Amino acid sequence: MAVYSGPKGKIERRFNDSVFGSGKVLKKKNYPPGQHGKLRRKKTSYAYQLMEKQKVKHMYGLLEKQFKNLFSLAVKKKGVTGELLIQLLESRLDNIVYRLGLAPTRKAARQLVSHKHITINGLIVNIPSYKTSVGDIVGVRERSASIEIIKEKASTSFTKHAWLEWDKNVMKGKILFQPSRAEIPENIKEQSIVELYSK
Repeated sequence: MAVYSGPKGKIERRFNDSVFGSGKVLKKKNYPPGQHGKLRRKKTSYAYQLMEKQKVKHMYGLLEKQFKNLFSLAVKKKGVTGELLIQLLESRLDNIVYRLGLAPTRKAARQLVSHKHITINGLIVNIPSYKTSVGDIVGVRERSASIEIIKEKASTSFTKHAWLEWDKNVMKGKILFQPSRAEIPENIKEQSIVELYSK
């Protein structure tokens, strides 16, 4: 999933959801891809659960092992497993960079992190899956601040998420608190994923 480079429209049509944020193709072709896409087939509950998991993996760009490890962490914590899983996904560094508006997609955010353009509490971190914590300061590396694309995004970006704040003057953002499920805008049926792994 992390290295998927095929057509995004095909993935969005498969799940009938704007997985990568655009959703343009769904307006033109609102049916699954492939020769038999327009045929209506009755899906089992397992099929729906599996599709939901695959959708989330594509959405956040995770491999199966990475996703399973996050689920195991969520199970060990106290609270609602589904909500904890979404919070763990949201706390990944590449997702925080995306949420702050420094990149148009999570894939682009991952590239910014991998190329050492992002810092956490003043230190360069080039691991997209790095787990951030409440109070962490996520910023643009000083040497990278002059890059035109980053400069443009950093100066115009405005986060609409209550759990994050962004200061465009110093190109730094802060994680204020862990978001609740209601504050995470993604269209995810996390209970289906929990039921799938519980079998």
